[in-house]
Amino acid sequence: MRGFPSSVTDIRKKVFTEVARLAYDGDYDRMEDLPYVIVPGEEAMYRESIFLERAIAGERVRLTMGLPLRPVDQRVLVSEGLSESAIAEKYYEPPLINIINYACHACPTRQYRITEYCQGCLAQSCRQVCPKDAIRFVNGKCYIRQDACIKCGKCAAACNYNAIIQLDRPCARACGMDAIGSDEHGRAKIDYDKCVSCGMCLVNCPFGAIVDKGQIFQLINAILQGDKVVAIVAPAFLGQFGPDATPERLTAAMKRLGFAGVAEVAVGADLCTIEEAKDFMEKVPAEQPFMATSCCPSWSVMAKKLFPQFADYISMALTPMVLTARLQKQKDPGCRIAFIGPCAAKKLEASRRTIRSDVDFVLTFEELQGMFEAKGVGFASIPPEEEVPLSEATGAGRGFAVTGGVAGAVVKAIERMEPGREVKVASAEGLKECRKMLLLAKAGKYDGYLLEGMACPGGCVAGAGTIAPVDKSIAAIGRYSKAADKQNALDSEYEVDLPLLDE
Repeated sequence: MRGFPSSVTDIRKKVFTEVARLAYDGDYDRMEDLPYVIVPGEEAMYRESIFLERAIAGERVRLTMGLPLRPVDQRVLVSEGLSESAIAEKYYEPPLINIINYACHACPTRQYRITEYCQGCLAQSCRQVCPKDAIRFVNGKCYIRQDACIKCGKCAAACNYNAIIQLDRPCARACGMDAIGSDEHGRAKIDYDKCVSCGMCLVNCPFGAIVDKGQIFQLINAILQGDKVVAIVAPAFLGQFGPDATPERLTAAMKRLGFAGVAEVAVGADLCTIEEAKDFMEKVPAEQPFMATSCCPSWSVMAKKLFPQFADYISMALTPMVLTARLQKQKDPGCRIAFIGPCAAKKLEASRRTIRSDVDFVLTFEELQGMFEAKGVGFASIPPEEEVPLSEATGAGRGFAVTGGVAGAVVKAIERMEPGREVKVASAEGLKECRKMLLLAKAGKYDGYLLEGMACPGGCVAGAGTIAPVDKSIAAIGRYSKAADKQNALDSEYEVDLPLLDE
């Protein structure tokens, strides 16, 4: 389950911590030792060989540092390419989401199996409904011939004992883009023409074989060389770092890592809300039948890939990340921006040429936790005199982190700007559901609607880089949103900056 510790999350935490520690120490010669630090001892804990565990740990280290996977058939050091990566400015080289082949378990692809609960019943309903005669009875139990089965599922639906189950790769089942197939060895393989880097395969692989690239190493290098790095933190941070990680203590904790300042991305969410509200009032239905929100990059990329005819119907508003980054660079043109959030896809968004000048680094909450561990930063040890409230954003902006929050904020803004106007809303979470929503829009079912799409089930609080259980995060976001002094995005003190930020 998401947000609960496992051996996979433990290993990820160790990798992020050790890479951060390496960067802070500056002793890059230790990179070859990191697999031994992450996987100590002489006996394997999770796989058949400790050497395999260390090889996988080495690949994780490389990816966390933004380096590519090593070829399996060549002798390449873990530290190969380190000198090119040990810089303060390095953007992601595709692919962002990677499968470590020898960590993949080659799980069964989609198929139906008969379990031991088969009673060998007289009705034989499963056999009767099978359109390909793929079911046989052997020794009083039914058996599915996989070479004849077309995976229609009629047998499972017909079995009164629920004795027939569907098996599928967890990563493939979680992928809303059908982007995961198999290589010649039966291992998972990503079709990057379909992938939108949502990271749902990453968090659903129980073998930890799927890993995204990171910028921890480059970010710390920038801090150490004296760059003024400002952290802009997504509102989903509530509850991610434990009960002591209050918003008031966040700034002090981040400064102990070397950040020059901290800002709420919820401020940018307020500005995004205002822009999307204006877009909707101007264009729907005068220029287009519906409008889709823009803040989730995986959702918007998916829509443009699969429904290119709707590309112009996605709001042109900049995302909260970009708006907040531009606001900070407007205040201090010499600063560098590190977005800290729950999302793997934000790494892809920030690597676009049009965004690179706005956002310099992207880290997930998991990666930031590694930095806290490396520096021994504990929120409980922060004295009251160092606590600084994050109070600039409205409740509407903070609510962007959960499903329905974006559309809800836009509706409230429209209600104030044009009282009495009805705004119909449809929301979907998870790319499969988002695709269904757009199919209905294609059929004309959502004319006049505002469509909100979230790639992660639950919203940003369920992103691939989150740590806390989703339900607890949703509750924490709710409390944080209600505690804001202002609730409507139109009350943001930064609304006057919108024209300048769009330039």
